[in-house]
Amino acid sequence: MNIPQKLIDIGFKNVVVSTRVVAILASGSAPIKRLRNEARDKGKLLDATHGRQVRSILVTDSDHIILSSVKPDTLAQRYSNSDNWEKVNKKSTSWEKVNKKST
Repeated sequence: MNIPQKLIDIGFKNVVVSTRVVAILASGSAPIKRLRNEARDKGKLLDATHGRQVRSILVTDSDHIILSSVKPDTLAQRYSNSDNWEKVNKKSTSWEKVNKKST
C-alpha cells in the first residue's frame, strides 16, 4: 500500500518530502550555526537559497540540513497545509503558460 507523499515548497521551486522533515528552525542562534557548520563538514548540507539570505533551516531524518530563504513561520504554515503541492503545481503551470505566451 502506497502512502501519498506530501511535498513542502521551500522556495525557488525546491520541494522536500514532509515526512522526512524533523524540524524547521530559525537560522540566527549560535547552536544552529554550529549545526550548519557540522553538516557542511560531513557533506550533509543542502543549500536551496539561490544566494539569498538563510532564514530557516530544515533538519531531516537522515541528518541532512537544508538551508532555505523562506521564513520558518511560512514553512510551518506550508507544512501544515495538506494541499500545498497542488497549489504550487497550479501556480507553476499558470506561470509557464504566461511565460510561453510572452515569447
